[in-house]
Amino acid sequence: MAKTLRETIKETLRSHLKKKIGKVYGQCLNAVDWIEGTVPSLKEKDGLIDLSMADVANGGIVVGAGLIEKPIYIIRFQGLNWFNAPIIINYACKSKEIWNIPCPIFIRSIGMEGSIGPVTGSSHHSIYFRMPGIKIVSPMTPNEYRKAYDYFIKNEDVLYLSEHSKSYNNSKELTDKLEKNTDVIIFAISITRFQAYKIKNYFKKLDIKISIANIFWIKPFKIKRKWLETLKNSKFDGLLLDDDYVDGTAKALAYELTKKTKKNVRVLGLEDRSAGFSRSKDNLSPNFERIRKEVYKIIKK
Repeated sequence: MAKTLRETIKETLRSHLKKKIGKVYGQCLNAVDWIEGTVPSLKEKDGLIDLSMADVANGGIVVGAGLIEKPIYIIRFQGLNWFNAPIIINYACKSKEIWNIPCPIFIRSIGMEGSIGPVTGSSHHSIYFRMPGIKIVSPMTPNEYRKAYDYFIKNEDVLYLSEHSKSYNNSKELTDKLEKNTDVIIFAISITRFQAYKIKNYFKKLDIKISIANIFWIKPFKIKRKWLETLKNSKFDGLLLDDDYVDGTAKALAYELTKKTKKNVRVLGLEDRSAGFSRSKDNLSPNFERIRKEVYKIIKK
């Protein structure tokens, strides 16, 4: 039976510690079911370091570790990067360029959603996106996670992984679905990738061809030649989906695609409002209905 993404992450961390490549740092590592079951049940003597609840300080601790080893840093909610990111961005990400002293950190930043408030919900990779010295990926499959880790081991960069807890049960690889004579091509990031396949199947029954491009590398944005060909030849506009606010990564990537093809790429992400702690106040990633309506708008135009 194929391993889930959860199992792959757990094995990756265990191997990292066993080989003594670096320690694993984070808050409450064993308090919330070992971070959704993605952290091996080990102790501090094994290299699993529980940090304090002082988010503004923990980034600095891990930056110090990055100067002597290759640490893995787990941020339980992506929104907490608003407190963790400053020293990572302004020291670790710039150290190699300015002083020729690399400070590699493998940042596991976990997106969640559903009645968890204005800070801790959804994805926030845009916080890092605009800064130099950072690499960003969004792995939703076991093989993508292995690729991300292999890149980290072979290089000296700060690597930010925009994870999402709703992908942890996934054991299947997500491959691009590029149709000839496509009507609309959807470029999807993070958890929106799963919704994109549902949309494709829905419109297939209506004889409308939807293509899907899976975005794994966010920074640098690795654009496949076949994506550009499909977008250029599409009958209507493209659509880019994100689990972050659109005023950031989503619009930047859409601009790159538009610039290279002269075809308009719309964006759909979180609504421009703060989330609350109840279902009525949630601000969630684009669901099936929101995406469906947006595709209809594109086709009607």
